[in-house]
Amino acid sequence: QVQLVESGGGLVQPGGSTRLSCLASESNLSLFTVAWYRQAPGGERELVARITTRRETKNYADSVAGRFTISRDPRNTHRIYLQMNGLKPEDSAVYYCNAYSPYTQRDYWGQGTQVTVSS
Repeated sequence: QVQLVESGGGLVQPGGSTRLSCLASESNLSLFTVAWYRQAPGGERELVARITTRRETKNYADSVAGRFTISRDPRNTHRIYLQMNGLKPEDSAVYYCNAYSPYTQRDYWGQGTQVTVSS
């Protein structure tokens, strides 16, 4: 069982930056395709950014490309990040960490962390 815990959310001013972290307990995330999703009130959960396993291909939603960066912690294989720059009010949402195993074909989710962009 993979347990994911997000941290780093909070209140950020428009144009500001913050970094989300996702820590996996007892799991090497380099073996998983990892991603960040978000869900705004009344909206559907949408993919924000993803890194595949093996080829380490990165994909971003058009709405965040050039502003957000997903990465793996080079010193800790249990952690990934989402660097968020140039934040806009429409980025406000609950952000979820996701890990998918291509070996077991199972999905794992964190509990989510709230990011609110407001002045």
